[in-house]
Amino acid sequence: MVNTVSHLGIGLLIALALGFKGKKRGILAFLAILPDLDIIPYILFALVSDSVSHEARNQLFYLLGHREFMHSILFILIVTLFIWLKTKDRRFTAAGFAAIFLHSYLDYATSWKMRPFYPFSTETSIMGAVYFFDPLANLLPLLPLFVLFVGYIKRKGRWNGKFNSFCTFFTENRSKFYRTLLVVLLVWLTVLPVAKIFLVNYISNAEGTKISYQETYPSSPGKFLTAYSYNSTHYKILEVSYWAGIERRGYIEKINVTGDVADASAYAERAGKLYSTAVPQEIDYPVYSVSEENGSITVMLSDARNPYVEYRAYFKTVYRFVFDTESGEYEAYARMQEEDEEEKLGDNWFGRGT
Repeated sequence: MVNTVSHLGIGLLIALALGFKGKKRGILAFLAILPDLDIIPYILFALVSDSVSHEARNQLFYLLGHREFMHSILFILIVTLFIWLKTKDRRFTAAGFAAIFLHSYLDYATSWKMRPFYPFSTETSIMGAVYFFDPLANLLPLLPLFVLFVGYIKRKGRWNGKFNSFCTFFTENRSKFYRTLLVVLLVWLTVLPVAKIFLVNYISNAEGTKISYQETYPSSPGKFLTAYSYNSTHYKILEVSYWAGIERRGYIEKINVTGDVADASAYAERAGKLYSTAVPQEIDYPVYSVSEENGSITVMLSDARNPYVEYRAYFKTVYRFVFDTESGEYEAYARMQEEDEEEKLGDNWFGRGT
């Protein structure tokens, strides 16, 4: 998940490296941020989501949700086809494809789950090879914006005498400068996913078990957080890095019961089944905390990695299910990311029969 301004910079970088000017440069910059405009249909989804059936809600989420359809391969191909039909310009069409593809690729390569193969598959996946505050991925694309800004200010007659050496160097090496930046960015975004393969394989061999590549989450530059089912009752959490291998180990209980709760496992299982019918499916390693109070059973559902993540992460959401022991009815709540207040979830969040 690279910031939107950096996405914009990548679109400009592609345009400048290939020598596009004027309207075509602006279009490429727009295409580089187009997927993030899915925030507009997502507002529509938020307005109607409580008034439709559970099945319709899920399908609308796939179509209108943030980082959903507008980040998919099908959407990229549709936009690319539209560019070709409108322009019949192969070079510009390729540049447009690159601008929008790199947006989705960067989001996929960083730290948020997506459904890149929707509508052919609704399975979520993530590469998770690049930390979302990665300095190179976020700052290098800002250089074209800085260059254009300096040029604009100089043309307005301001900053006379400032950045003269930079402007002279840039004028003499303009084409090579942009192409070099683009190559450096592409190499970086290719090397990191490959390097993660070697790291995950090393950790798998060290632990004697298969570590998930997708669920090894970038927690800071060069560092990752991963987990696996250690036994029937615990997950093993690992903090790993390129330079030190396994840096820290911990264990998280899968089901934690407070007090003497009859059928605690059954309530945890029901909460898990309810969650499995909902979207967006961000939890990979479910942990259940079960308690009883005043005739109701409360099940807190979260990801085992939550205590090890300080900032936002795709899995850092906590669900709370409150079951009435007599009627069997339930209410569900969720606390998203770093929010302090819970949101009560509508009846159509979860499928019936669970």
